[in-house]
Amino acid sequence: MTPPASRLIEVALPLPLFQTFTYAVDGTLANQVVPGSRVLVPVRSRRAIGICLGDATATVARPRAILDAPDPEPVLSTALLGLCRWIAEYYVVPLGIVMRAVLPAALTGADVPRPAAHMRRTATIARALPSLQERDDLFGRAVRQRALYEALESLGGEADVSHLTTQLGFAGALIHALETKGLIALRVDEVRRDPFSARPRAEATSHVPTAPQREAVAALAAASGGEVFLLRGITGSGKTLVYLEFLKEVVRRRGQSAMVLVPEIALTPQTVDRFRAVFGDLVAVLHSALGDGERYDAWRALAGGEARIVVGARSAIFAPLANLGAIILDEEHETSYKNGEAPRYHARDVAIVRARDEGAVVVLGSATPSLESWHNAERGKFRLLTLPERAGAGRLPQVSVVDLRIGARSPMPDDLPDPFRRVIGEAIEDGLRERMARGEQSILLLNRRGYASFIQCGACGYVATCPNCSISLTYHRTPERLVCHYCRYEEPPAGQCPRCAGRTLRQRGLGTQQVERLLGDRFPRARIARMDVDTTSGKWAHATILDRVARGDVDILLGTQMIAKGLDFPNVTLVGVIDADVGINLPDFRASERSFQLLSQVAGRAGRGPKGGAVVIQTRMPAHHSVRHALTHDYLAFVGEEMPGRAEPPYPPMIRLINVIISGTVEVPTEELAQRVSAWLVDGTARSERARITVLGPAPCPIERIHKRWRWHVVLKSEHAGALGSLARALLERFEVPARHGLRIAVDRDPVSLL
Repeated sequence: MTPPASRLIEVALPLPLFQTFTYAVDGTLANQVVPGSRVLVPVRSRRAIGICLGDATATVARPRAILDAPDPEPVLSTALLGLCRWIAEYYVVPLGIVMRAVLPAALTGADVPRPAAHMRRTATIARALPSLQERDDLFGRAVRQRALYEALESLGGEADVSHLTTQLGFAGALIHALETKGLIALRVDEVRRDPFSARPRAEATSHVPTAPQREAVAALAAASGGEVFLLRGITGSGKTLVYLEFLKEVVRRRGQSAMVLVPEIALTPQTVDRFRAVFGDLVAVLHSALGDGERYDAWRALAGGEARIVVGARSAIFAPLANLGAIILDEEHETSYKNGEAPRYHARDVAIVRARDEGAVVVLGSATPSLESWHNAERGKFRLLTLPERAGAGRLPQVSVVDLRIGARSPMPDDLPDPFRRVIGEAIEDGLRERMARGEQSILLLNRRGYASFIQCGACGYVATCPNCSISLTYHRTPERLVCHYCRYEEPPAGQCPRCAGRTLRQRGLGTQQVERLLGDRFPRARIARMDVDTTSGKWAHATILDRVARGDVDILLGTQMIAKGLDFPNVTLVGVIDADVGINLPDFRASERSFQLLSQVAGRAGRGPKGGAVVIQTRMPAHHSVRHALTHDYLAFVGEEMPGRAEPPYPPMIRLINVIISGTVEVPTEELAQRVSAWLVDGTARSERARITVLGPAPCPIERIHKRWRWHVVLKSEHAGALGSLARALLERFEVPARHGLRIAVDRDPVSLL
């Protein structure tokens, strides 16, 4: 038989180049390679995995042939290929880089094999023994063989061999003996690695929806494909119930698939528990804390239709679901939905585009929506749904403020002899004591981890700083070390000042580690759990801590912002904010918005049950609008005061931004490159007929150095998204970056921070 003729295909490779590549497909592979297929190709002297985009339109004199096409089916559907093209165009990033981010790591390495499938041996009864006489004759004195056979019967005639040996204590020789007698058969099955299978399956609870919940579910069920809804529900209003009822319609009645995205890995166990209680094994999980094999198995289950609901963090937006009916982003305001490296996509915007192309409905849920989403709802681009009251017996907690300035009701000057009182005022202390006496729980928020912010010499003022980054080192007590929270550089604390040899080194500032010690000293019988990056680095650390809180094994949960959102513990009746001012005065236009959201979200953890609750906020800025409106749970008042500040000078949502970041390993050449980039952008804007673009900078980034790289930035502002994208693309394609000092240019479109 004559082999098929060779053809030329267009391939996207994960290279920092705005181009695709042409390869030849020879022989029997010609029919196997289709758009979305992985192909193994030669790239200079090495091999790489690329994605076939279709037949090539360009002609190449001597095209190199692909080496292999490893999959019987394409790994990217037509819809996902289109989504990748949009991301590449909008976020100004090479298409191959986007596709590498969309696929699980197990599918993107040329020399990395896929994770081996997880296999399970199963024992099945092959011959029935209906009479007692048959059993006596066959087993005789082989009591353990008979016990094994009858154990299999009691388990429904089939069981995992590891369960029989590990849990029930039957030796492998017994299993072999029954197989030899023809009483049982052994088979090997491929099993999906499910990291949540060991968690107890929660029982589905029935709730009677409130009238606003019923209205929201009805509106979502009647929506057309591509519609976007902003569900603004106060904390504890039952947004999750709306999600569940809507997905019953989508998944069970219509037979479609769905996505549920959460901003923090810490929220995943609770969310998975709730959705699995209703949908069982139709739910798969995708997030970065899982192993490569677990992620790959979840990806395959979703691609094959075995699972039809994905729960996960931002990268779950790329799950290979067919017949997509709904995409839900819980806590849609969270900045963690923005990817921090190329491609710098925002999962919310990608969700809207994917839903538009595949005919799905998008639900953006939050008690404190981002100003961008609120602006879109006001303009009619999104449909607004509201849940104005707490569901069930819950009611919004009373919020009070403690002014930390001199002359306030509960002053805490720095020279106060009691170190506990310098940190925690009477209102929070009394509240903690009362809750523990009543068997209730409390949450304390301090959005700064570590023991102290920095170490300072009392004689000359020297502060220990990171040699790689332009920030001070944070002091950690257990184990004792100085740590950079950006690059993870560590060093032991010095016994004396390296500048003046002074020995009066003082701890300045406050971190969660120090607060944990102070709480332990003041309340020695209290069961305290600390939840921050330092205590949740392990795979199941988040779930372990939160499960302890849910069981009532924790009196005080202390943590950073990861405890502020999404958690639902009815026995938490007190929330204390130790320092509300952390973050308010950062040099970033979103600082006030993020502070209001954080305070409002953490306040919402209290009073979610019939016992009610209270919130105490300690601050030196009680008049700041992000604090004032958090006290009254008044989102609309905050928006009314914050929006005018975004209009003049204009910032999002009134205008579009691109942050062009110039970095290098040597300070002066980095600054010089930034000056040249800025001049090029100004000149390009002036000479073109593009819509008006404002070029701001160059200026050093607020954090000038990270990971030994100096950082400058230039900010582009315009009302026209297309003009911004065209200018940024032209910069990356045409501007020549010197090949020295590690100089780079990065484009961050729609940045969530300018730090």
